Amino acid sequence: MSHFIAQPKQGVPFVSVQAMAKLINSLGVENVLLDLTNKLETDFARWTEFDKSPRYAAHSPEGVIELMPVSDGQMFSCKYVNGHPKNTFRELQTVAAFGILADVDSGYPVMISEMCLLTALRTAATSAMVAKYLAPKNSTTLTLIGNGAQSEFQALAFKAVLGITHIRLYDIDKSASKKAFANLSACGLNVTICNSVQEAVKGADIITTCTADKTNATILTNDMIPQGVHINAIGGDCPGKTELDARLLERANVFVEYEPQTRIEGEIQQMSPSFTVTEFHNVINKQSLGRTSQDELTIFDGVGFASEDFTALVFIRDELIKTGEFALLDLITQQADPRNLFSVLSDQPLVKEHVA
Repeated sequence: MSHFIAQPKQGVPFVSVQAMAKLINSLGVENVLLDLTNKLETDFARWTEFDKSPRYAAHSPEGVIELMPVSDGQMFSCKYVNGHPKNTFRELQTVAAFGILADVDSGYPVMISEMCLLTALRTAATSAMVAKYLAPKNSTTLTLIGNGAQSEFQALAFKAVLGITHIRLYDIDKSASKKAFANLSACGLNVTICNSVQEAVKGADIITTCTADKTNATILTNDMIPQGVHINAIGGDCPGKTELDARLLERANVFVEYEPQTRIEGEIQQMSPSFTVTEFHNVINKQSLGRTSQDELTIFDGVGFASEDFTALVFIRDELIKTGEFALLDLITQQADPRNLFSVLSDQPLVKEHVA
């Protein structure tokens, strides 16, 4: 944040969940998704400027905890995020996340933010950005397989960016579909709850899979999907978790964010190392083709990449600069002499001398 970097001893701007919700509502969810889509496209076009690596992941029987760092040489970002499907049975979020944006020149944090809402927004905007290049022309119908926390954001991103008008829902937990139906019906969309995957995919131009169970599942089988469809496969995010029949991948042109990470975590973990995929930045930069015909089957094997979080955090930073509405965290010591760290202790009136 430009005015903050000049005065780093003010404290670190912090965006709480409440502050994020207020900001997004003031801008409008669909406006945010449109803006984020455009900013993601701009950052994917400068892909080579980012210092990239697969995310660090600590796996356990119940889920995964991940760190996602990236830098463009001027700013650094890192997100903490988990994925614990059983959390819903404990009335906890499946995904909990927060992120940090820092100034590379000084190393000082520029902003700390919640990233539950922000991750949902950037994931949906990334899906829509990719679909601009890969979905059939004049698409109107989106099927959402898995109607959890991400579903409404996906639907609104495709509505805002591609003009989708019809949503078909399916989830093994019908209450999730009813929740999504209620939320989306109020957003000017024609929404239908379906009783099976087979019913849900009928007539779809775009199919999003976003299920939570961390297993090698086959949500979409080869015989369900005709040519001419775009599959937005975003549920895969760790080794041992897939949603698509491998034969679908063999039929399709497959696009990924960062191939070294997707080989570990995405649908293509099912395939041989020689299986051909296209990193999406090459499409934006016109080094590779996107969809080439209306009867082509395309798949976006999206696992989420750190540069997308970077884009989202910078977007929020820029909005905060305009509004000036944020809390300040007393996160970094602010003593007059930066070499005298001990003075921070001696300046505290409540610090008591230790008596042996």
